[in-house]
Amino acid sequence: MSIVACLKWVSHPGEPHDERFAGMSPADQSALEFALRQAALLGTGVTAITVGPSGADKVLRDALACGATRAIRIEAPTTAAGTDVATAIADHIADAEWVWCGDYSLDRGAGSVPAFIAAHLGAEQALGVIHVDLEADGVRATRRLDGGRRELLGVRSPAVVSVEGATARLRRAGLQSLRTAADTVIEVVPATTPIHRAEFMVRPYRPRARELPAPAGDSPLDRLRLLTDAAAASAARGEMVTLEPADAAARIVQVLTDWGYLPHG
Repeated sequence: MSIVACLKWVSHPGEPHDERFAGMSPADQSALEFALRQAALLGTGVTAITVGPSGADKVLRDALACGATRAIRIEAPTTAAGTDVATAIADHIADAEWVWCGDYSLDRGAGSVPAFIAAHLGAEQALGVIHVDLEADGVRATRRLDGGRRELLGVRSPAVVSVEGATARLRRAGLQSLRTAADTVIEVVPATTPIHRAEFMVRPYRPRARELPAPAGDSPLDRLRLLTDAAAASAARGEMVTLEPADAAARIVQVLTDWGYLPHG
């Protein structure tokens, strides 16, 4: 095989227990579209591969309907750990020149599988790509960096590329292609290494405690001001004056007038 599209079968967040609403994320759809475009440019086929139970055949048949020439499903639970998923995929695509992946999935995945696949294959990696230009001898990619910056990459095979969901829109499959894909045989293979269940632990967020010195001050008010940073706020936003009641009232009226809250005169 030459070009591979890695697809993840996940349930829609609004219907987590209904397989009818499960499918590819927008990022995986973009990855499949780029794989098909590159295959047309290079005159080769696309292998769609996924890891999951029999329900995952749906995304593979969608890929076949769009133009993929081969479909492989690695039998494993959907809760498999990301490292095990990457190992299982890499073992079946050892001769791949280009591997296209989505950078995230609908189940809030960590997006680590493409990097692990690249490590197993010893391939270049371009992760989190937001723009792709396909060339006969490689790929020119734009990658998102922190702080609004961008990185331009010249990628050569073998390589693993993960793309964001807005980079490309997956083509629509025709009716005849859908009917043909429904009858196409999907290769079901076992994982060559043990698959472990990913352990998830959900708990309320609690920030890490910090050790701070005790506040200093002669009176409770001074210590309270230090704890709440009121002293610094007062110094930054105004001034402290001590006046007789009548003078204090006149001072307040004058300040409010200067600030525009009261009319002059």
